[in-house]
Amino acid sequence: MDIKLSEQEQVRRDKLKKYKELGVDPFGHAFKRTHTNTEIINKYGDLDKAALEELNVSVTIAGRIMRKRLQGKVAFLTIQDRDAQLQIYVRKDQIGEHAYEVFLLSDLGDIIGVEGVLFRTNMGELTVKVLKYTHLSKALKQLPDKWGGLQDIEEIRRKRYIDLLVDENSKNIALARPKIIRSFQKFFDGKGFVEVETPILQPILGGATARPFITHHNTLDMDFYLRIATELPLKKLIVGGLEKVYEIGRLFRNEGMSPQHNPEFTTVEAYEAYSDMEGMMDLVEDCISFVAYDTLGTYEITYQDKKISLKKPFKRITMTDAIKEQTNIDFKNVKSLEEAKKIAKEHDITVEKHYRVGHIVEAFFDRFVEKTIVQPTFVYHHPTDISPLAKKNEKDSRFADRFELFIDGREYANAFSELNDPIDQKERFEAQLKERELGNLEASEMDYDYLEALEHGLPPTGGLGIGIDRFIMLLLDVPNIRDIILFPHMRHKVYK
Repeated sequence: MDIKLSEQEQVRRDKLKKYKELGVDPFGHAFKRTHTNTEIINKYGDLDKAALEELNVSVTIAGRIMRKRLQGKVAFLTIQDRDAQLQIYVRKDQIGEHAYEVFLLSDLGDIIGVEGVLFRTNMGELTVKVLKYTHLSKALKQLPDKWGGLQDIEEIRRKRYIDLLVDENSKNIALARPKIIRSFQKFFDGKGFVEVETPILQPILGGATARPFITHHNTLDMDFYLRIATELPLKKLIVGGLEKVYEIGRLFRNEGMSPQHNPEFTTVEAYEAYSDMEGMMDLVEDCISFVAYDTLGTYEITYQDKKISLKKPFKRITMTDAIKEQTNIDFKNVKSLEEAKKIAKEHDITVEKHYRVGHIVEAFFDRFVEKTIVQPTFVYHHPTDISPLAKKNEKDSRFADRFELFIDGREYANAFSELNDPIDQKERFEAQLKERELGNLEASEMDYDYLEALEHGLPPTGGLGIGIDRFIMLLLDVPNIRDIILFPHMRHKVYK
């Protein structure tokens, strides 16, 4: 489909022929730099005019033209590379007539390379005096103006490449994200965990309760799910004797989108033989504190005007006690589904067909407790009904040795003592199948291969999962998950 060009776009296309007439490829070739802008600023930024003249430093740099100011036969430009901007000074008598003709064809957004020497202007700005000018790539579309930028938030997320060019904060987030992920790796590596990779395409739905994406493999003539969790393969590796494993990877859930949910997201899952829920609490606490301090240099952060401390220890409370604090209802004393349904009706809680008592307890927590939690809090002893892969609590089998970490009303981690009894696990899978029959599309399937692995012996094990995207949002004070993912999923744009 042809898209009508703006006047500016047509002018830029018309220049392509002029470049070729001057013997210049408008879309250029490789260019070797001696410095980045940041290296120049860090090494020479404190030197005065006289010191720079005495050193006579030669540099070769490249970047995108962000500002351009012509004054007769001279010009000042600002070029931007990945990390910084630097001013350059172009004179016709320094670069030659031919190169100056090429330079005059330049527009904001073009990518150029220059060789020259450093000096400081009368205004005191560190600048490269250009001795050789090289055109590298023509921008056929203009950048948004530096003051207005991109105003449409949907366009900002759809055209992240422009957002990174014109918004310093977006670039800082993009560069901070991999550093935070490396910090997670540093933490688990330092604890003796082995980083592994498990399949993204999985034949059985399991490891979490979520709706999947489904695809088909032609050669095998089989349907596969894009994984909703890495849990079951990782626990097979514990059976295999690796003892301490973790994986940082993408998960996929075919569910709604919100400021906290993207259908494709990143987690870290870790499993440790001979540990349990208490051990995982300590590990999650250590991890969250470590990554915060390692990347920010502090445990104290501000998220959406709320002061939050990520310094351990974190508060610990059972789910039923947390509900009791807010509603004065003690679900430990609720003995039947009928009684739970009656309490739910009194508090305007919808009860779905597949609900058991545990689902109602969870619904009460979601409605009355979750949003009241601000500081890091471990909420533990989730109902067994909603914890199909967690070990039952020895003192009260209605509850599992499972916890979630909540900060400012959102879940950041989920962990538990892993269920290693294959007979009990089969019964839990069968209960999940019954839920699917009653309409719960997020319920797990029967995974016979995993059951067989358990029959070979899974040692007592603790496992955890941490949502990396949400944690990055927290550390960087970003309220929308789509703004810490470089290419979030968006509704298809219709071009006219």
